[in-house]
Amino acid sequence: MSDNHYPALHDVDAIQQAFESAGYICTSRIATVVRLAAALEKPVLIEGPPGVGKTELAKTCAMVVDRPLVRLQCYEGLDESKALYEWKYGKQLLYTQLLKEQLGDVLEGAQGLYESMARLRQFGDVFYSEDFLESRPLLKAMGEQQGGVLLIDEIDKADFEFESLLLEVLSDFQVSIPELGTIEARSKPLVFLTSNDTRDLSDALKRRCLHLYIPFPTVELEARIVASRVPDLAQSMTDQLVRFVQAVRSLDLKKAPAISETVDWAKSLVLLHARDLDSALVTDTLNVLLKYEEDIQTAKGQLPKLMAAAAG
Repeated sequence: MSDNHYPALHDVDAIQQAFESAGYICTSRIATVVRLAAALEKPVLIEGPPGVGKTELAKTCAMVVDRPLVRLQCYEGLDESKALYEWKYGKQLLYTQLLKEQLGDVLEGAQGLYESMARLRQFGDVFYSEDFLESRPLLKAMGEQQGGVLLIDEIDKADFEFESLLLEVLSDFQVSIPELGTIEARSKPLVFLTSNDTRDLSDALKRRCLHLYIPFPTVELEARIVASRVPDLAQSMTDQLVRFVQAVRSLDLKKAPAISETVDWAKSLVLLHARDLDSALVTDTLNVLLKYEEDIQTAKGQLPKLMAAAAG
């Protein structure tokens, strides 16, 4: 990979502008990490609380560089058959049935069991070619001719065994398939791994990645995000809403509101033709911002304090 491979990522300022044009407000720190990842051919491990834009960063990067996005959603029990490849057993079986009539031709003239078995092995090798290989996300990303963006989402939900599987891919961008040998990436993809910090990741995996932590945004940054996503909301309402959300996140909640939920709340207020953030409106729409009833009740109990924060 080189700067010429992803020309849109050649400069930090250019990256910020390109991401903002694509709807993602990108800080200089994030833009710097993306720039270095492209230049150094290193994956980026993005950590932080849920809902701060980790997944969206990878999606936006794919838009900016105009390359395919390949996403691998991690979960407990994920293995190589779902992440790397598996054989198309149904297709193999179908072809075997169709070619039964040709079996006599294959064995014609064979002398003895060993020669017959040797011919059958040659015949069988055909069924373990790339024509019968089902590429899963990791192998698919490596097969992109012009490069792409590989998103390995919520890596902390996968097992430690899966991390070991990733090491070969992230170190050399190649995989070993016993029937075919070693397959190398046609063009190294940009790789983003996300983690919600539900468990510690291995040192070996972290060594192979650039680290990026994305916290909840500041008041100013979140106001910019809301303004870019919901331009119909008056600036005064945007400021009130963001200050309110920031105060809500300071409460002892089961799940703090994500940026996407702030945006959804802003869109809801536009639909309701709201002109001011009053207590009645907040009470009626808190379910858009908070997803657990106990969190809603906690916020209602602190409503005077939250409204004072919203008013600045």
